[in-house]
Amino acid sequence: MTSKTIMLGVLLSVCVVCSSAGQESPKEIVSGQALHARGGIRAPNEQGGDRPTLHSRTWRYRLRPGDVLELTFPFTPEFNQKAVTVQPDGYLTLPALGELRAEGQTMRELTEALRTAYKKILHDPVIIVDLKDFEKPYFIVGGEVGHPGKFDLRSDLTVAQAVAIAGGFRETAKHSQVLLFRRVSDDWAEVKKLNLKRMLRAGSLREDPHLQPGDMLFVPKNTISKIQPFISIVQITTWFSRNWF
Repeated sequence: MTSKTIMLGVLLSVCVVCSSAGQESPKEIVSGQALHARGGIRAPNEQGGDRPTLHSRTWRYRLRPGDVLELTFPFTPEFNQKAVTVQPDGYLTLPALGELRAEGQTMRELTEALRTAYKKILHDPVIIVDLKDFEKPYFIVGGEVGHPGKFDLRSDLTVAQAVAIAGGFRETAKHSQVLLFRRVSDDWAEVKKLNLKRMLRAGSLREDPHLQPGDMLFVPKNTISKIQPFISIVQITTWFSRNWF
């Protein structure tokens, strides 16, 4: 399996992703219109809307297919379950109760849903839910870095540290226009253009943003003259696929 195929699989699992890209002149100016023509980034108003509808995102973990839970009933241990897996369709299978939707819920929300469900057969049930296995927090770095890919977010990291973990800048990297993509809803991401060259030269590390789970960084080779503040997740993946290598 080639590294390109592996990278495509990673991006597909993250946000519905990707393929690979053509080479361009290092001095090409890439405008919003040019990206639009190549199937890349578009602003929301280019799709007929004034601005994406955003909603507040918290960073409490939300359950996904493949997550493994342990259910403990302190007063009715006969109902204990050591390994309950969220199925590919997002449901849990519970003895005596059948199926319960789990995907997309926080641990608190699922615990409340389980208590409500078990009230059908138990009086005022007490349930302790432990998350035993789950998708670890991650970030992605692509473009002109030594080792583009998906990395575990194991501690508090900044953008500059993330670039270092990904092998640092290549000689062809545009240090002054690093792009940070951060999801703000299921369909939209906020885009920030960061001048790491100026920041590192001035030693102003206070301007170095801290990463959040799921953040995507792209280090371009070419100058990007225009970038919209919000773009759709699908368009990010298309653009990443054209510019990843």
